[in-house]
Amino acid sequence: MIPISVLDLCPVIEGGDAGQALRNSRDLARCAEAAGYKRFWLAEHHNIPSVASAATSVVIGYVADGTSTIRVGAGGVMLPNHAPLVIAEQFGTLAELYPGRIDLGLGRAPGGDMASIRALRRPMREGGEDRFPHDVAELQYFLGDPEEGKLQATPGAGTHVPIWILGSSLYGAQFAAHFGLPYAFASHFAPAELENAIRLYRDRYQPSEDWPEPHLMLAANIVAAKTDEEAAFLATTLYQAFVNLRTGHSHKLVQPPAEGFLETLDPSAQSMLRRTLRCSFIGGPEKIARELEVFIETHQPDEMIFASQVFDHEKRKRSLEIAADCVSRLRAA
Repeated sequence: MIPISVLDLCPVIEGGDAGQALRNSRDLARCAEAAGYKRFWLAEHHNIPSVASAATSVVIGYVADGTSTIRVGAGGVMLPNHAPLVIAEQFGTLAELYPGRIDLGLGRAPGGDMASIRALRRPMREGGEDRFPHDVAELQYFLGDPEEGKLQATPGAGTHVPIWILGSSLYGAQFAAHFGLPYAFASHFAPAELENAIRLYRDRYQPSEDWPEPHLMLAANIVAAKTDEEAAFLATTLYQAFVNLRTGHSHKLVQPPAEGFLETLDPSAQSMLRRTLRCSFIGGPEKIARELEVFIETHQPDEMIFASQVFDHEKRKRSLEIAADCVSRLRAA
């Protein structure tokens, strides 16, 4: 059975604050480490009050310092927001502090609105030129073996921090295949191109020195509890988050679960949730294990990464523990 990992946004809940969200994320990483998860990734977002992981490299250091074996990384850094040298220095520093435990996933989106892009002072180049391929190559250079007399990332040079390409469209799949890099697909919120992205990535993959074979990670939402009924109730937090995002209410913090929330939505909103959250596993242990087995058998990922949007921190930890136990049972079977 394949490795499993965690994707976390350091969620700021209604009635909480960013400090508590960050402490909860480190505690969640400890829980994931104990449960056998391989990676704990954090995502860069800007101008979203419910997400406390904007300073992603800082949070990665905080989480890595509170754990001992689990890999910690970015899922991801939005590279258009940053100079490649700066990211190489940040992740090179992390790699020196926590050797063999740091991952660097790269996204092409800005991770925020136009106001965020302007404030970050990294506008699109004139003529709409896409600098992402050039920036990735530059970042690979800075993290690779240093060349005498050339500009170096210090720290960074020689650390060979593993780079992943993240994506929710066919662009990322094609890019990762062309450059021979591992690919993580955001099927947890953009499953429309899932099958096409998998096919394109595998069919067009060009082997690289570090990755002679394609390596595919698929993301999914998971809300696991003792019973199907409890999980369905807890999942209303996830539903509210996506409805708020799609209706221009992204300023709201993570909301507590609400009984009967789905019934309050009009048909178009319900349809949106079904499409957007198609790659979600919500239920008790038996349901989770059954649906995970079918998904993995169908798509044959090399790894899975779970996002668990649960309001109560202890129940979020329990959700990940149940998921890990389900995967262990599948391994045994």
